[in-house]
Amino acid sequence: MSVYRPLDHGWTVTAVAAGSPVERVPATVPGCVHTDLLAAGLIDDPYLDDNEDRLAWIGRTSWRYETEFAFGGPGDVQADLVFEGLDTVATVSLNGVELGATANMHRTYRFPVRDLLRTGGNTLAVDFDSPYAHAERQRAAAGDRPGPYPAPYQFIRKMACNFGWDWGPALVTAGIWRPVGLHTWRIARLAEVRPEITLDGRDGVVRVHVAVERAADVPLTVTAAVAGTVAAASLAAGEHEAVLELRVREPGLWWPRGHGAQARHPLTVTLEQTGETWTRQVGFRSIRLDTSPDAAGSAFTLVVNDEPVFVRGANWIPDDCFPTRTTRDQLAERFAQACEANVNLLRVWGGGLYESDDFYDLADELGLLVFQDFPFACAAYPEEEPLYSEVAAEACEQVVRLAPHPSLALWIGNNENFLGYADWGWEERLEGRTWGAAYYLDVLPGIVSELDPARPYWPGTPYSGDLGRHPNAPEHGTVHIWDVWNERDYLHYATWRPRFVAEFGFQGPPTHATLRRGSSQDPPVSHQKAADGDAKLLRGLGDHLPRPRSFDDWHYLTQLNQARAVTFGIERFRALMPYCMGVIVWQLNDCWPVTSWSVVDGEGRRKPAWYALRRAYADRLLTVQDGDVVMINDSPHPWSGELELVRHSLSGEPLAKEFFPVRVRPRGVTRVPLPVPAEPEAEVLVAVLGEVRVVHFFAEDTAIAFPRAEFEAEVRPVTDGHLVTVTARTVLRDLALFPDRLDQDATVDDMLITLLPGERAVFHVRGSRDLDPAALTSAPVLRCVNDLR
Repeated sequence: MSVYRPLDHGWTVTAVAAGSPVERVPATVPGCVHTDLLAAGLIDDPYLDDNEDRLAWIGRTSWRYETEFAFGGPGDVQADLVFEGLDTVATVSLNGVELGATANMHRTYRFPVRDLLRTGGNTLAVDFDSPYAHAERQRAAAGDRPGPYPAPYQFIRKMACNFGWDWGPALVTAGIWRPVGLHTWRIARLAEVRPEITLDGRDGVVRVHVAVERAADVPLTVTAAVAGTVAAASLAAGEHEAVLELRVREPGLWWPRGHGAQARHPLTVTLEQTGETWTRQVGFRSIRLDTSPDAAGSAFTLVVNDEPVFVRGANWIPDDCFPTRTTRDQLAERFAQACEANVNLLRVWGGGLYESDDFYDLADELGLLVFQDFPFACAAYPEEEPLYSEVAAEACEQVVRLAPHPSLALWIGNNENFLGYADWGWEERLEGRTWGAAYYLDVLPGIVSELDPARPYWPGTPYSGDLGRHPNAPEHGTVHIWDVWNERDYLHYATWRPRFVAEFGFQGPPTHATLRRGSSQDPPVSHQKAADGDAKLLRGLGDHLPRPRSFDDWHYLTQLNQARAVTFGIERFRALMPYCMGVIVWQLNDCWPVTSWSVVDGEGRRKPAWYALRRAYADRLLTVQDGDVVMINDSPHPWSGELELVRHSLSGEPLAKEFFPVRVRPRGVTRVPLPVPAEPEAEVLVAVLGEVRVVHFFAEDTAIAFPRAEFEAEVRPVTDGHLVTVTARTVLRDLALFPDRLDQDATVDDMLITLLPGERAVFHVRGSRDLDPAALTSAPVLRCVNDLR
């Protein structure tokens, strides 16, 4: 008998500080103080205007959560209170008796309580100390360590970006952020199940490590079943661990999206004496990281089922500052946006979380590979107690929890901490104090090797594979490319020859509807957290685009420039395949309304950069690089046909045509010379191979005398919105439609389309209400670069 009873009702939260304006309001569990106070009407929305600053007091206050529950269970059962997540510095009490203290957001806590339970009413209380106060005490005890922000986030095992980042607010939370329940059981319980899943030739092999906790020293039997194969193990009285091995003959394999199907099989482990079961959907696949040396340096190639995979990735941050608000449906929407943009991997960044079970289950289902950072980011972390033991305990738990997921491809030790030590002056400031190296080079790889031996580990990113080399050496390992956004024009991406790009990106504002949601000013003002960010947005326009003359111009041009910068970088790195075998754009998503590097904004709306990402990550791509037209075929089939290259005047007249019979092998790259224009500022190239087309201008937009935009537009209502047909009478450069300016729920299927005279584009606008055709087909809703001539 094993019964789990959720304890998610009847909670209240109270500020502990004397004289606090918050006295016992209803609380939602799972949840946090901010969301409880917001629901009670005691605070304004933290995401609007400057409310973030007004609510800083919440993170410096202590809070008490409390509930009552009834218990009437039999006297011979074991009973445990199970907290799946406490955020973060908490003391748990039952009926006035302290059960224990916690200081790690990333751990589960189980407290035996049978002797404390009362028949009838029981009072459960959780007292949360201020995260700031705890971290500041730890800093005082261990000695200061370098970090990018004043907040001492490296001294507490809590989501680092909770304290603010260059894209996120400082909204320091407290609360019971994952489920809590009462678990009653007899005889024994499954304390841990850890499957190791490998391939032996075409056979699948599962070694299931099982640990039990006992209430009685009697013989036990554990069985495991997967894909029609069953194994059993007996545990004699007093034994606590067993290993069951199952061999499955030629199972269907799990593949990353774009490489095959995602076959999954239910693995069930049962403790026969109690009927307790553990079930997960698992996938059979092999995975390794190829870092073989070569003449240029060393590879960094992910190999799945013995097939090299070019990573078309996006970095992932927590999708809400308050993680309990992130539902499975919200994750599914975000994952669909990633898949529709031809993304095949998400990297869970090290300043956030080990994400929810829903996150990894959806990744398994969709074939989205996952790189998982351990939560260390951009700071020197002390290795002394109590942090050292917290890190080890957290890593052991999370490695076991996530190991069954076939989507999980790589464990990464940290984000940018090797770079910080090498380039940010840490060594001098530390004066010999610890900074986390033991975690990344000893503790974490040891835990992964023991508990998840079939999955690769990499000490950090960027990291070049050897402490004797600069961590951001492009010839080895992973690189982060941030000189472009911070200092240089985006054409500088062309000077890089990386083996694998784990971070690069360029800022752009959110959609207009999201700007309006986050700001009550007119024109709306975006939250901008990056140092000198607004100036960098304007500087980044460079010679590519004209200067904005109004807010509407600024919004269109900076969004467009983000899209172009991301496109240029991705196409550049993809053209280096197989020398370069991956690029992970910073970043897929946002957690609130903000100007940032995301392609999907904080309200879940797609920015123009998302449409650019979809094109740049397509299986088959035409791009112009280094005087060549480059054909990239990241599909399992050859790409054959006649490449057509046509030089046009700006009026659309064909000036010259060339045809090349081509065959691009699967997962291959082929080049042909780029035609040379007679007048670069007055010509445009159209390259077509099959259904793939690219329009290339030989000069920057600021050097081209674009005509005033002339076109015909027709709006036709359809069942789910409108079809907008635009027929060009002149060349139209980067035509974009922004229906969210008319209806915040309206979306469009495509964007940033360049048309030559006589060509047409059809936009499918989906929305919740009728839209004015005149507004839908004029500025600022319908825009192109010609508008700014």
